[in-house]
Amino acid sequence: MNGYENLIQLENLFFRRNGREILGGVSWTMPAGENWAVIGANGSGKTTLLQIAGGVLHPTAGKATVLGCRFGAADLFQLRRRIGWVGAALSARTPRHETALETVLTGIRATLGVHREYSAAERARALDLLERAGLAGIAESPFGVLSQGEQQRTLFLRALMPDPELLVLDEACAGLDIGAREEFLRNVGAIMARRKTGAVMATHHIEEIPPGTDRALVLKGGRVLAAGPVESALTAETLSEAFGVKVRVERGGGRYWARTGRSA
Repeated sequence: MNGYENLIQLENLFFRRNGREILGGVSWTMPAGENWAVIGANGSGKTTLLQIAGGVLHPTAGKATVLGCRFGAADLFQLRRRIGWVGAALSARTPRHETALETVLTGIRATLGVHREYSAAERARALDLLERAGLAGIAESPFGVLSQGEQQRTLFLRALMPDPELLVLDEACAGLDIGAREEFLRNVGAIMARRKTGAVMATHHIEEIPPGTDRALVLKGGRVLAAGPVESALTAETLSEAFGVKVRVERGGGRYWARTGRSA
């Protein structure tokens, strides 16, 4: 047992930046053994919420507990080493000269850039992850010359390197073409199916929600619009309100698609 019942527990959470309220009174519990999607339009607070859940940001007010660590009474640097993080902005911050192998290895300590020597066992694990993902051929290629799909898959392996207790994916499919996106979602779905690592994925495209996602949290204007089982949270009515456009929801094969009509 890990000693905690919930992977994430947020109570009446607020986050303000430069006088602007980005999250306003958000309460959300993610029990162990569940996988969640966080859905909302641009500016709804998804990234901020996941940065708090990932131990990157501290809330302005309210209570946050992640992997049993209560913010204000825990070392967030140590917490981040227990969380695998993949975000669209991470690619731009990753050193371009470092190899794909080195990038994967930096996931051990949740750092950006190589700051120490790695053991033979650590390098073997990173190479094994690359090989199982079909990326052994790019292990020694500089990150900066990889395609966007290869970069994102490399960063996904970086997130898996420490065998995390929680996987946080923030707009992780942004910029990927259809083939790269589907490959990425297959990998995420495989992790979700294991039920060993809890996963939360933020997106504004519901077709990016992989099968195996149990529940969804819908945000609008920094507040919770809906939360619960995916099929009951992602209704046409809820999504129409969240995105400000009339939405029809289609389901099939464990996936969801939003079809839009005239403006709401």
